[in-house]
Formats: sequence, structure tokens, C-alpha cells
Amino acid sequence: MSDFLLELRSEEIPARMQAGARAELEKLFRKAMDEAGVALGALTVWSTPRRLALIARDLPLATAAVSEEVKGPRVGAPPQALEGFLRKTGLSENQLVERDGVLFAVTNKPGRATSDVLTEAIPAIVRGFSWPKSQRWGAASISSESLRWVRPLSGIVAILGEDLVECEVGGIASGYSTKGHRFHCPGEITIGSAADYQDKLRACHVIVDHEERQNLIREGARRVAAAEGLTLIEDEGLVIENAGLTEWPVPLLGRFDEAYLEVPPEVIQLTARTNQKYFVCEKDGSLANAFVCTANIAASDGGAGIVAGNRKVLAARLSDASFFWQQDRRKTLSQHAEGLKRITFHEKLGTVADKVERVAKLARWLVEQGIVKGADAGEAELAARLCKADLVTEMVGEFPELQGLMGGYYARAEGLSDAVADAIRDHYKPVGQSDEVPTAPVTVAVALADKLDTIRSFFAIDEKPTGSKDPFALRRAALGIIQIVTANGLRMGIGKGDLLAFFADRLKVQQKEAGVRHDLIDAVFALGGEDDLVRLLARVHALQAFVGTEDGANLLAGYKRAANILKKEEFEAGVSNPDQEPAEAALVAALDAAEPRAVTAIEAEDFTAAMAALATLRGAVDAFFETVTVNDADPVKRAARLGLLARLRAAVHKVADFSRIEG
Repeated sequence: MSDFLLELRSEEIPARMQAGARAELEKLFRKAMDEAGVALGALTVWSTPRRLALIARDLPLATAAVSEEVKGPRVGAPPQALEGFLRKTGLSENQLVERDGVLFAVTNKPGRATSDVLTEAIPAIVRGFSWPKSQRWGAASISSESLRWVRPLSGIVAILGEDLVECEVGGIASGYSTKGHRFHCPGEITIGSAADYQDKLRACHVIVDHEERQNLIREGARRVAAAEGLTLIEDEGLVIENAGLTEWPVPLLGRFDEAYLEVPPEVIQLTARTNQKYFVCEKDGSLANAFVCTANIAASDGGAGIVAGNRKVLAARLSDASFFWQQDRRKTLSQHAEGLKRITFHEKLGTVADKVERVAKLARWLVEQGIVKGADAGEAELAARLCKADLVTEMVGEFPELQGLMGGYYARAEGLSDAVADAIRDHYKPVGQSDEVPTAPVTVAVALADKLDTIRSFFAIDEKPTGSKDPFALRRAALGIIQIVTANGLRMGIGKGDLLAFFADRLKVQQKEAGVRHDLIDAVFALGGEDDLVRLLARVHALQAFVGTEDGANLLAGYKRAANILKKEEFEAGVSNPDQEPAEAALVAALDAAEPRAVTAIEAEDFTAAMAALATLRGAVDAFFETVTVNDADPVKRAARLGLLARLRAAVHKVADFSRIEG
């Protein structure tokens, strides 16, 4: 057994591509070894900006000899079948083996040296590598057959045990040498085996393990912030990105001019993060005038020069942000909103200004109709008219991620009420399943109106989601509506037809995480006429609790037995039966008692009580099927009993269509 090391060295691999590259290298290597019959032990894959590395533990020095067999036709099969099998296997008839009257093609493959397998596999892996973007380079790039890689490939290390695995890809031959840190140790390093690879690179200022670099950045950034009495604002995505940009990460803290703190903190954080990959800090819950950058060297001056340079770059960025902040506030949001007339929302739906007009009217209507309670209709309409105004501001033009948020800041800056400012800020929420759901009444009205208008408008022009395509994010809008409606207990109808079916599908997705079965949602929707999401979910939750009980499970079984009989008999109408058996009369009595109780409970929207009423039928239904013959020879009795089963089915259907329930 020997360990195998493969390093593919290149110019800088973009940080965003490194995780995918690690997964791709592992996948291709496993596939190649599996196809060659090489058993794998533990597999480790690392990345730095300049290299991908793989270490495979405990590889056998050779593959075992294998015998493969392919089953063929039976002895005496038509000649055409035999001829086809021989062509497929490349064997002659006398090379086939017979067992139990069946012919088999048996091929014995000798074992191979693992080094030979790797010699073939490495070029195939490199050439078969899938990158989001790749390039050709050098004189060979004029040919479409030349090697493609994310950045020019410059070196290959391939060592099995202590022996070189000789291979060549695109003119680059494998060897024992690699390179250390670009500045600290730019010369060549000789690697002896997988065992000394990590330590030799560390000695040359390269930490090859990306997770170790992430830990150094995460802990180092916290440490330098704490040393200044500050708290680092955690950002795991930034940790991973900085680890992908460095081979020897050194977190350093710097300061920027306190005057920039007049700019909204989200702007400062986004400026630092997006443009410079810096962390920011806070003190006593407020943003501090500090940043943490990640150097790629251990500087002799302790990083003072690096911090100074980064401070200048950040200052320029923050100066731009401060200018945008001041410039945007020279206009009111109403004045900014005039610019929405120049932005097309959709060619069939007009401009963004047209959409805003629709949303404003709808937001007011939701309040005036009492659907959204506790909101001022005027504030809801005003917030809706201004909610998209920040789309034409300088700040949102620079940072689209801040739309809505900046509108809220500008609303407060011009003296609008907190309710209006909050509604402008939060009207896009919830953006996803885990996002905060608005509960402030004015915000609820505007957020709901915006999403309802989007879905209603696109359905009106027949631009509905199809398959995996949803260019206007209507599924996300529907989920947002469901979350807002259910979280706030809003009583409103969604609509009929395609729109209701669309919401039913989204409701299944939304409720799946809450552990609600999709078939129960189907069972309630199947009743028809139910488009009040709050009432519908109350019914579904009561139904789920009920079918999980012994009474519920048994009643469901009895219902399905009754429904199957009725379907088989194609029953339409029943007659009275003066000569009832005891179990028959008992079921009539149970239905007489349960039906009105269930109806009353449903009218009161007490669906738990409705289920409890149905539960009282369980014993009578069980007894009926145990002692009564439905298909009696007497047609009057038979019709009456079928009528009784139809009545049972109808009683159950007042709560849900049990035929849609699985199990």
C-alpha cells in the first residue's frame, strides 16, 4: 500500500470556483480509480489560489486480476441471437462458456500496476475537468484541441509512495517539484512523498489546507478586533472568500475616518465587503470605524504598510458612498419616484411607475376592507407609492442589494413616519423561506400588495411559470404571500382556477418544512371553494392530527372501503329500508348525531371539533362492516345500505376529501 499525491498548479484560481474544483477533482479521481478497479482508502482534497491538491491513502501497488462475464443466449437459440452476441463480445463461439444451458462470455483481465493506471488517469482528469469558465494559452491555443484550464496550468506533481508517476498534459510533464509562496519562497521545492507535502509547503509559507486557512482568518480577525475593544461582525462567506485569496493569511486591523459613520452602516459594510473583501467591526452594538483586511504575507513592519494602503483604498470607496448618500437626499422620494416612469416593468404591463400605482391602490384596499387591520390607509398608500423610488437613486445604482433598505433611510431623513419608512424598507420581505416575515400593519399591506400585484399581473398576461422556468420569480412571490398571510392571520381569498392551483403547489412546498403532508393539503383543496389560506391550513392541521390517531386511521379505512364499494357499484341514489339490522340503525343514529355537530363546528371554523365529531362514527362504521352485508340479495336493502355508505362519504367530505389521503 502507498499514498498518492497529485498537485495541479496554476495561476490564480478564483476563490468562488475553488470549492467546486475540489469536488470535481475528487469526483473524477474516484471515477477513474473505480473504473480501473483500484480500491481507495481515505481521500483528501485541498485548494489554494495557486493549486489543487489530492492525497489518496493506502492505494494498492497493483490492481487485482478480474474475471468479467456477460450473459448470452441459451443453447439452441436462433443463429441471429448468437451472432449478435459474438459481435458484441468480440469472441468466437468456441470461447463461450456454457452453464445450465446458458452461454456466457468470460473475459479474464490481468492486474495492472497502479502507477500505470495513474499515468493514464491524470491526463484524462485534467482534460475532462469542468470549470465554470476556462481558457487556452500560449502558442498551442490556436488549436481547439489544446488544453483548457481555469488559468494557465504550470506544474504537475504526481507521486505514488516515493516514486514519480510519469505523465504529461499539454506539454507539462509531472515532476517532484512545486513552488512555495509567491513572495516569501518563490523558488522550487522538492516533494518527496505525500507524507512531507503539507509540511514542506508550510515551511515555505503555504498553508495548503483551505479549512486551516479559514480557521486562521476567522480566529485571527476576532483576535485583532478584540485587541482594540471591538467585536468582529461575523461573515462566514467572507472568511471562505479570503481563504481562497491567500496562501498565508494574516488578518490586520485598520481604521477609517469616523466622519464616514454618518453613512448607513449597511452601506459601509457592503462597500468594505463587496469591493475590498474586508470585515467590519462594532462597538457597543454600533458600527465602529474599523475594518479587518487579510494580508497574504507576514510583513516585516507588522503590516503597517499594508493597513495604510488598504485604508486609502477603502477611504476612496467610502467617499463615493458618502457622496451618493448626500446627493440622493437632495431630492425627496416623491421626486425620485418620477424617474420610475422611465423604467419598463414589462412590455405588456407598463412601467415601474404603473406597477407602483397598482400596488398603492391595492395596499389601500387591503386596509380599507379590513383584511390588514391596524394600519392607516393613507400611510399604506403613501408607502406603496414610494417603495420603489430608491431604484433610481445613486446609492442603489451602485449597490442594487440595498434596494428597499435605502428607501427606508431616505424616508426617515425627509421626516416621513416610522411606519412608512419601515414599510418601504421591508416591502420586499420575505425573500425566502428563512427570511423575516413582516408583521407591522403598514408593512404587511405594502409587502402583500406588491406580491399580489406581481402574480396577478403576470397571470393576466399568461406569463406563468413552466417547469423549472420562472423568469419573474412568481413562485417566490407566492411563497411570500403565503408566509405573510399565515403569519399574520389575514382572512382573504386567493382566487379561483389556475391561480388557486398555483398557490396549492406553493403551499405544499411551504408546509413541507413544517411537516405537513401534501396529500392532506390536496384533500382540503379538493373540496373546492376554499381559497382562504388561514382557514385552509387550520383545516389541514386538524386533519393531520386526526388521521394520526387510531380513530382517524380506522375511520379513513372505513371511508375508503365505503368509497370503493360505491365506485364499483356506480351508485347514485338510495332508498329507505324499513327492516334495518342493528348495526345499520346504529350507523344511521351515529350519522344523525355527528353530521350536525360537524357542520356547526365547520361553520365556527373549529376544525378540531369537526374531526372529533367524525371520530364518533368510528365504532358504528366498524360494526357496520363487520355485521352487515351491503350487497344483499334484496334490492331494497342493497340500495338502502349503499345509500347509507353514500351518506357516510358525504359526511366525511364536509371536512375533507378522504379519497385524496394516502394510506
